[in-house]
Amino acid sequence: MRGLPKHERRWSDTLPGKPMIAGSSSAIELKRFSWSHGHGSRSMYSAVTSVHNAGGPGAGFDFALAAGAQRAQLYRTQSGAQKALQGLRFISTKTNGVDAWNEVQSCFDKLAKYGFLDRSDFAQCIGMKDSKGFALEVFDALSRRRKLKRDKISRDELHEFWSQIADESFDSRLQVFFDMVDKNEDGRITEEEVKEIIMLSASANKLSRVNEKAEEYASLIMEELDSERLGYIELWQLETLLLQKDTYLNYSQALSYTSQALSENLAGLRKRSPIQRMSTKLLHYLQENWKRIWVISLWILIMAGLFLWKFFQYKQKSAFQVMGYCLLTAKGGAETLKFNMAFILLPVCRNIITWLRSTKLPLFLPFEDNINFHKTIAGGIVVGIILHAGNHLACDFPRLVNAPRSRYEKYLIDFGENKPTYLDLVRGVEGVTGILMVILMMIAFILATSWFRRSVIKLPKPFDRITGFNAFWYSHHLFVIVYILLIVHGTCIYLVHKWYLKTTWMYLAVPICLYAGERILRFFRSRFYAVQLLKVAIYPGNVLTLQMSKPPQFRYKSGQYMLVQCPAVSPFEWHPFSITSAPGDNFLSIHIRQLGDWTRELKRVFSEACEAPKDGKSGLLRADESTNKSLPKLLIDGPYGAPAQDYRKYDVLLLVGLGIGATPFISILKDLLNEVIKMNEQDSVSDFKVGITDSSSNRISPKRRKPLKTTNAYFYWVTREQGSFDWFHGIMNEVDEQDQRGVIEMHNYLTSVYEEGDVRSALITMVQTLNHAKNGVDVVSGTRVRTHFGRPNWKKVFSKTATKHANARIGVFYCGAPVLAKELSRLCSEFNQKGSTKFEFHKEHY
Repeated sequence: MRGLPKHERRWSDTLPGKPMIAGSSSAIELKRFSWSHGHGSRSMYSAVTSVHNAGGPGAGFDFALAAGAQRAQLYRTQSGAQKALQGLRFISTKTNGVDAWNEVQSCFDKLAKYGFLDRSDFAQCIGMKDSKGFALEVFDALSRRRKLKRDKISRDELHEFWSQIADESFDSRLQVFFDMVDKNEDGRITEEEVKEIIMLSASANKLSRVNEKAEEYASLIMEELDSERLGYIELWQLETLLLQKDTYLNYSQALSYTSQALSENLAGLRKRSPIQRMSTKLLHYLQENWKRIWVISLWILIMAGLFLWKFFQYKQKSAFQVMGYCLLTAKGGAETLKFNMAFILLPVCRNIITWLRSTKLPLFLPFEDNINFHKTIAGGIVVGIILHAGNHLACDFPRLVNAPRSRYEKYLIDFGENKPTYLDLVRGVEGVTGILMVILMMIAFILATSWFRRSVIKLPKPFDRITGFNAFWYSHHLFVIVYILLIVHGTCIYLVHKWYLKTTWMYLAVPICLYAGERILRFFRSRFYAVQLLKVAIYPGNVLTLQMSKPPQFRYKSGQYMLVQCPAVSPFEWHPFSITSAPGDNFLSIHIRQLGDWTRELKRVFSEACEAPKDGKSGLLRADESTNKSLPKLLIDGPYGAPAQDYRKYDVLLLVGLGIGATPFISILKDLLNEVIKMNEQDSVSDFKVGITDSSSNRISPKRRKPLKTTNAYFYWVTREQGSFDWFHGIMNEVDEQDQRGVIEMHNYLTSVYEEGDVRSALITMVQTLNHAKNGVDVVSGTRVRTHFGRPNWKKVFSKTATKHANARIGVFYCGAPVLAKELSRLCSEFNQKGSTKFEFHKEHY
């Protein structure tokens, strides 16, 4: 085996449980092995050597098999006990045994007919409803063992079945699994039987590609375990593989340790008094959120100042004598409304925000929270509407109408010589414009909530049209009408007559001009950025990839996004998408997942232009320059700033993407890889120049490229669909091949596969380990990057990173659903309090 390349050596050659070649050397080897493991080991040696000494034609071969079986058992007693307890679980570890059986009994009572549970209901009864085919195989295996010939079982038989699959003994569970595969009950598993169980496991875990290659993977398992080419394997060989896969490849527990330094920090933290712990938490909270705190505090102070200014100003007016504090509150609320209606436009001026990100202001202002601040200001507007409109309609208007004629003529002559009725006040210019604004803003606010914008609320047709992104986008443009009404409303007020005291237009002038300028710039720039579609592909998971020409003037940073418009779908709508190409690429690319009505229609339009795969290409719908059909026109605008664009200022990166949330980080990984390649080339040039410089000392060596500050990048991609890995298949292989410095470390997690140790994923894990060890290719993603099953243990991820990079500044960038953002933010805060490593959290949601 020494002469074989490393990747071609048999993985099983490293297994302690592999049978040895018969002969005296084998016996000596086993004897030497047994001497180091006490009396029990020596007794095993005696049993095995007795087989060897018995002689006969098959004695040497029988000896080899017996030796292998004994060594597999010995290995488990030494180091595999804990793994055995955790492996091949039919029942989740989260389930309490007694409670679980009580729940099974309850299901039996509901499903049983005439005291018997039908085979078809077994999966639902034991909690395997999502993998019914697998549960039926378990039923059949347990029935064969008990010689049951019927397709139904009683309560007592169900209890026996349950006791077998819930048994804490690994041997018991292993036997059940073996019996599932060994359908003819001959104590041997053939390649065909292995193939069937692989297909069953693949179906249970929704791994279509593993299912398609089941025959190849069955052959791989037989090749590794059936070293004597008998055409079958036995129980001990299966056990060896199950127990030792992690020992030799360290595959599934890459993040299984917690540092001693962290433990010491935790111990020190526990010794602190409650007051010290509270003060430490408060200090770290202020350190992490001081930008947000001072901005929000300043905003609140400005609103409080404006409110009090108008409150006391109107207290000096004669109308106060009749309308009282209702008038003062209404006018104070109106002043905050004018300020907020102007200020709410600034956080959505994308070009201005992007430009400000390139200045020193991000040191003091949290630009990544611009949309959240926009929503916060909207909340302030709601409060202002309640104070202003509520007090007018419910308080001071009734007081005005009910005031005596004498008091009206003395204090309220600004409302006209004739005292108005309540209806006169409401249907006047001030009343009509005010009510219309409230109605339009209510529509926009409601349709902007996540329930409507993300179509969480399901309405019957035709009312379903008021949900989805389109409804949100169009309803938000009602604010054009709102601002017109606001200006009219502000110029027709009763108690102010001089034009320069009517300040509504003063508040709005600059923000409206800036926002209008933004929209005009977008219109002309998008026509100037003429792009030509180079390639279109539709991947599994409803993901559309668009690759287009890169305009010479379009300069961007990794992590930024651009706006895209497709006139064939809508001539008005612009949608943001992260740029997945690197700044050094000569093209632009984006990946779009179908999540709403606009993206659904976009995919449909491009699907019609795509063609079926040709020879030599993958089975995807594609279109490129050679496609006969004309591709829809595309307009782009940008680039625009995003939190991930600042990744270069950190020593270490922790990039976390959920599903399509991986897109902003793909550009970063490409950019980092390009930097690594350039650094390698620079080193090669420098080494070449050294030889020249040695021979000619008066020559000056070339100036070295500025070193990359980021030393390591850890990318965690969590997805629930196997087909998702096709989206970025190329970049994963490029990183593995070209990142010779080990700057980038990629971790793929597939959540559709059952957790580590579950019997439904046991064989998939075996196949995964064997194939990667022998061929260097992951069976799930088809790349060289290994795929882990389940979800990452984020606390262990942070623990490992903090231990490996002590005193470093680590940028944690997250893109995905909001639910995980809270956990990652909490862990950043928690680890910042416990050690010298500093985590800074940044997020963006899709």
